[in-house]
This record gives sequence, C-alpha cells and structure tokens, in this order.
Amino acid sequence: MSKKNKVEQVPKQEFIFQKKNYLFMFIGIACIALGFILMSGGGSDDPNVFNPEIYNFRRIRLAPTLVLIGLGIEIYAILLNPHKKKN
Repeated sequence: MSKKNKVEQVPKQEFIFQKKNYLFMFIGIACIALGFILMSGGGSDDPNVFNPEIYNFRRIRLAPTLVLIGLGIEIYAILLNPHKKKN
C-alpha cells in the first residue's frame, strides 16, 4: 500500500450560495418590505366614516407590484449560479 491510499482526501466544503446570491436576496427582501410598508395604513379613526384613501394608486397598484418584483428577485437569487464559468 502506498501513502496515497492511507491518507483520505477530505473534499472542500463550500456554501451553496455566494456573496452575489445573498446580495440579490437582500435586495428582494427590501423590495418586499417596502411593498408591505406602502400597503399599510389608510384606515379611519372613526369606524362610521368611510375613508376612500384606501383605494388610491399606492395601495392598489404600486405596493403589490413591488411585492411581486421582490418575489421575482428572490427567485432569481436562488436560481443564480455564481460558479458558472463564462466562455
């Protein structure tokens, strides 16, 4: 038996995600959080008074769009392969 057979080589452990993945994940979480912040509010202090502010552009269009964009960024961050070599 040679020395090479006696010494077992331990494979180097690597993380699944790299710095680029985590950067995109943080950006996605920030977009989602901003969307939920923009969606909040619009209530009335008096429950007998209707406040039409709840149906404005920010709460109906902008905030849900930001949440969906953030989810798309999260999916991209998960599927991004930083180990891919460019030819």
